[in-house]
Amino acid sequence: MLISKMYTHRHLLIEMARREITDRYAGQILGVFWAVGHPIFLMLVYMIVFGLVFNSQLGGTAEEPYDYSVFLLCGLIPWLTFSEALNKAPTAVTSSAGLVKQVIFPLSVLPIKSALACLFSQVISTLFLMAYVLIRFKFLMWTYCLIPVVLLFQTMAMIGTSFLLAALGVFFRDLKDIVQVFCTANFFAMPMIYVPTALPGFAEKLLLFNPFSHVIWCNQDVFFFGAFMHPWSWVIYGCGSVFIFLIGYSVYARMEHLFANVL
Repeated sequence: MLISKMYTHRHLLIEMARREITDRYAGQILGVFWAVGHPIFLMLVYMIVFGLVFNSQLGGTAEEPYDYSVFLLCGLIPWLTFSEALNKAPTAVTSSAGLVKQVIFPLSVLPIKSALACLFSQVISTLFLMAYVLIRFKFLMWTYCLIPVVLLFQTMAMIGTSFLLAALGVFFRDLKDIVQVFCTANFFAMPMIYVPTALPGFAEKLLLFNPFSHVIWCNQDVFFFGAFMHPWSWVIYGCGSVFIFLIGYSVYARMEHLFANVL
């Protein structure tokens, strides 16, 4: 069972995820500062470009218009994390060929540690968003208590997807480029930088078939609306996360005995 394996190798997972974060900034003058500073700087850039330059508004009253920065960031933060995990997943196994060829090394650790390492930036960005909301509105809505729930759904979905892409990436090396193109295009195919009602009727309906739209809607319910405005998205997101978690690991477990031969 995957959960028992994760618990058994929890210390190895934590150490490898921590090393992946620190190695990213090794040798730089400011070092690990960039692990915190980079996501905060990125959030500020998006807030300035979309919130001020484009002067985007969502409605509300003349005295209290809806805050577009919160609307944007609550969808952007999980998507940036998910897209980073997607881009890393196809090479999670091939980039660690030396470890794969060691008989005693638990191969299931490789996709998981990459997905967990991506969550560090999301935690920093989420804290930044919460601080902004507190400064802007002086309080946090009760739905912020659901942050662990959406984070759990996302973690399961990221790990399951990473397992699937990592397994396929061993045999299909072009997969990483396909994923990169998909992530770029999908940025504009989600209800993240615009509200669905701003689209033509047929385009608004197409958003329902994009699984990542439900990720965005659930996060908007938590951080922006403060209510369950998209109840079916919670069902789809929760069940879909469990499904991809189980299917992704099942495919990976069936194929992992072939990895050493291919590499």
